[in-house]
Parts: sequence; structure tokens; C-alpha cells
Amino acid sequence: MSTSPGGRSYHHGDLRAALLDAGLGLLDDGEAFSLRAVARRAGVSPNAPYRHYEDKDALLSALAGRGFDGLADRLEASADLETMARVYVAFALEHPGLFRLMYGRPTANAAWARTAEILASRVATPALRVGAWALVHGLAVLLLDGKLECTDPDALVRSTVAAVLTPAVRA
Repeated sequence: MSTSPGGRSYHHGDLRAALLDAGLGLLDDGEAFSLRAVARRAGVSPNAPYRHYEDKDALLSALAGRGFDGLADRLEASADLETMARVYVAFALEHPGLFRLMYGRPTANAAWARTAEILASRVATPALRVGAWALVHGLAVLLLDGKLECTDPDALVRSTVAAVLTPAVRA
């Protein structure tokens, strides 16, 4: 049972998922992140998050893992390296707070493994794999930080991959 802000008691169907959704909403909206804010957004009591998450770090780690799962799902469905690059940057631009969280937490390294495996399955050469990831991640961060003036990020990724990675992949 949880208590809503209005004082009514009710059972939340899937509190864990609701807390993750609320946390993602806070990150996407650039709002201050706290367990209290997550609870408020989820419409549950301030103590409800503690039923599933020991503390704020535990919830942030779960969010980072969820982000990597979502990114990996999208990358896995990509047909080629260019599409993977476009999907990666689009994910970063759609979820800037989550993207920064994913790459800013050491605890997210385990969650990154599946994403790395997908990239490794598409790009056999370790040096090219690192170069491709660095290029695409760099584009994503530069776009997020407003360092590149760009009205069409997808076109920028396509042209950059064509200029830098496609010749290397064919070599």
C-alpha cells in the first residue's frame, strides 16, 4: 500500500517501474533528482521508493542500466554501422539526462557490456571499434552541449560516418 499526496491509500501496480519512469521523467526534464522528487512524480509517498531502492544511488544505477538496455535494443535492431551511429546520437538527443547519467556513473559499466558486445559483433577490429564509438559518442556530446550548430543531426551523423568510418570499414 502507498499513500497518495491526497492521503488516500492505494496499491501501486508496479511501483518499481513507476519509480523508474518517474526518475526518467525528472532526468529528461532536467529537474533536480531526489528520491522525494521521484516519489512525488510517481504519485506515491516519500518513503515508497525505499521499498525497491536502498538510496538515490541505487535508483540512479537502475536508471543507467535501463538506459543501456534501451540503447542496446535499438543498436541491435540496426542493420549497419551508419544506422547504429544514427540511433546512438538520436538516443542521446531524445534522453539527454539519461544519456549523461549512463556515461557518468562507474556503476553503469556492467550495463554497458551488452552495448559493447553489439558493437564488437559489427566491427571486428578493436581499434576501429574504439574509434567508431569515440567518434559517435563525441558527436552526441557535442550536439548535447550545443557545441555544433546543426539543424539536422541525422544528416550530420550520416555524412560524418560516410567521411570517417565507411572508408575504414571497407579497408
